[in-house]
Amino acid sequence: MNEPKYFEVTAELVIGSTKGGRDKKQKEVYLVNAQTVTEAEARVVQDFENSGVNIDYKISGAKQSRIIGVIE
Repeated sequence: MNEPKYFEVTAELVIGSTKGGRDKKQKEVYLVNAQTVTEAEARVVQDFENSGVNIDYKISGAKQSRIIGVIE
């Protein structure tokens, strides 16, 4: 059995526009339990698609987290 690995995936969301017409963006960081960076990114994209909310976003980064476990 593989030990859990956690990745921090950063998504950049367009939440509106400024008076000048530029996109107003917000960054959100998600902690994902996955085995690879690619899997973590794909899981965030899938979560956005499954939410049913139509919002412009892009995955702007992903890295392995130093978190070793989550206690719920």
